[in-house]
Amino acid sequence: MTNARLVKITRYVSLLGGGVITGGALAVLVLELALRRLGGPAYTQVRQAEHDYFPWYLGITLGPTLIAVVMLVILARKADSPALRYAVAALVLLVLALVVSFVVNAPINIDQIDWNAQAPPADWATVRDRWQVAHVVRTFFCVIAFGCLAAAVIDRPFERSAVPLKPAGVSEDHD
Repeated sequence: MTNARLVKITRYVSLLGGGVITGGALAVLVLELALRRLGGPAYTQVRQAEHDYFPWYLGITLGPTLIAVVMLVILARKADSPALRYAVAALVLLVLALVVSFVVNAPINIDQIDWNAQAPPADWATVRDRWQVAHVVRTFFCVIAFGCLAAAVIDRPFERSAVPLKPAGVSEDHD
C-alpha cells in the first residue's frame, strides 16, 4: 500500500468515525433531554434497555476511530503536514471524551443495570443529572473533535511540498 493511499484511507476512516461518534452522542443528548420528562421507573427502564446496545456500538465505532486518528497524527507528523495540529487536537478531545466516559458515565451505567425499575433509588434524579452533565461535556468534546478532523482532512494538503513553477522537463533556457 502506498503512503498516499494509507493517508487517504486514514483520513476517511477518521472523519467517518468521528462523524458517527459525534452523531451518536448528539442523538443520545436529544434522547436524554426528552427523558427528563419521565419519572424514575420509566427513566430507569429506558436506561436499562439502552445498556443492551450502546456498549457494543461504542466499541465498534470508537476503537477503529481512535486507531485511525492516531494513525492520522503519525502520518501528519511524518509529512510535516499543516493537518497535524488539527489531528492532535481531535485525538486529545476524543481521549478526553473517553476519560469522561470511564470516570463518570460508565460507573453510573453499571450501577443503573442493578436498579429496580419499579423502585429506583431515592437519588435517581441526582444520578441522572450527573450522568447527563458528563454526557454534555463529552458530546462537546466529540463535536469539537469532529470539527478538528474536518479541518485536518477536508481540502487541506497533507504534505508540505513546493508546487513546481514549471512542468518537468522544461529547461530554464526556453521563453
